Amino acid sequence: MIKDAFFQRQNYLDILAKRVLGLKSGYRQNMAIIGDELVGKTSIIFNFLNKFCDSRIITLYIETRPETINSFVRRFIGILLYNFLSNSGIPLKEDLNFLINKSERHIPKTVVKIKGILAAVDKRKKNNVFTELFSLSDSIYQESGKFCVVILDEFHNLETLGFINLYREWSKLLILQKNTMYIIISSLKFKSKAILAKNLSLLFGNFEVITVEPFDIKTSEQYLDEKLLCIKLDPALRNFIVHFTGGYPFYLGVIAEALKKSPQPNLIEILESLFFASSGILNQRFSNYLKRFLDAEYSNDYISILYLVSSGCNKIKDIAHTLKIQKKELILRVNHLLELDTATRSGDFLKINDRVFGFWLRFVHQGRSHSLTFDAKNQREKFRENIESTLKDFISNAKKPVIERMTEVLRLFEDEMVQIERKKLRLNHFREIKPLEFTSRTFKEGLLGRSHDSLWILAFKRDSLTEEDVAEFAKECKKYQHKLQRKIIITLQDIDSNTRLRALEEKIWTWDINNLNEIFDLYSKPWVVV
Repeated sequence: MIKDAFFQRQNYLDILAKRVLGLKSGYRQNMAIIGDELVGKTSIIFNFLNKFCDSRIITLYIETRPETINSFVRRFIGILLYNFLSNSGIPLKEDLNFLINKSERHIPKTVVKIKGILAAVDKRKKNNVFTELFSLSDSIYQESGKFCVVILDEFHNLETLGFINLYREWSKLLILQKNTMYIIISSLKFKSKAILAKNLSLLFGNFEVITVEPFDIKTSEQYLDEKLLCIKLDPALRNFIVHFTGGYPFYLGVIAEALKKSPQPNLIEILESLFFASSGILNQRFSNYLKRFLDAEYSNDYISILYLVSSGCNKIKDIAHTLKIQKKELILRVNHLLELDTATRSGDFLKINDRVFGFWLRFVHQGRSHSLTFDAKNQREKFRENIESTLKDFISNAKKPVIERMTEVLRLFEDEMVQIERKKLRLNHFREIKPLEFTSRTFKEGLLGRSHDSLWILAFKRDSLTEEDVAEFAKECKKYQHKLQRKIIITLQDIDSNTRLRALEEKIWTWDINNLNEIFDLYSKPWVVV
């Protein structure tokens, strides 16, 4: 049904199509689509809806936002009736009374319920309004045989509307409704996961959680190549943009558009116009984002923590020492940042979720805050110097062999705890790190790291990893007599599920390029982009 690739978002489009069409076959599976802001969740939904067409399924997309119950109810009913009538051949108007009148001949019982709901909210009644409103889809099915797919963007904002017993009423509907499917979307990953685990955790009517990730490296490169066909962009600069944006479609698009519109494309000047200039779209965006902390209690602590993390001081103990506050007190501040999805914790480390926001904090806001003068020209020159230095550092590192770069990072380990793919790992401080040569043809190079109580055996493979490779590596590791071995294979390609399973059986960790870059991020090292 949806054939053209949406920049490697096809997997998300396919699962949406499968679940929505499954509704007609008696298979109702609600979905929760979560992911960072600007990662492309709504774009995926719009792309799906623009191509989806089925006369037996009504789709209702509504952005939930802070407003009155009356306003939300009217929008919900208006969208529902508009989409119900969309295939009727009737010229439609975005007028609620018009839509009610045109629908009455087709779904009279539903219209009676709609008028009752509207009368109730006009009188500011709140009891049972949510249940009555979200039951309209059942009424439409009974009268017309049409299924409903209700899509709630930023669904957590329903909490701000004032519905009484919101989740209790919704849970009952989710269990009973067999002909209505819900797709909920949220940019607040921490909050939405808590809601799903606590308030909407059901045996029947549960939500399948789909996490939307940024573009991977290859997709980011393809995206830039297609957007910049008319520009001969140096591959090193393209790779830097991938690293700089972290693969977020919005940032990739903003930078690509700016490069296209520039008479003489210069990446440093483009970044200056976007990040440093008072009218720069990203400067304005991040300035507004930071304002949410200014009126909060402990605002200085929150902003100081973000400054430190963006500058590379991202270990909990180091932040507590720098700010001269107790670790218990710091954890309270950190938890607030986690709840806002501003930061993520990985063991002993903190990470700013929006890496581009982190760059802005480091190069723009922090520079202005620490400046002793209001000399904009001097601050602009300092910004350019910092960006140029970051670019040079990226290009310089890109020329090094990956194994050399990994060796440099291994030397920075100080027994910290991290979390990689839900598994905890202690990054042992090594007293010895040396190159490792394998007798097999599969692996050409590796590293051996010795700490006071463990032995790390790392193998590198640039191309795809196979189950046979895992078996060969397991055989090589048996040559080393050490009770506590940490066996890791690093590949620059994706790893298929069968290979991961075989590695799990052999107690071998498998890291792809994303896992590798996770480690590099923790130590403020440039990404490996191939």
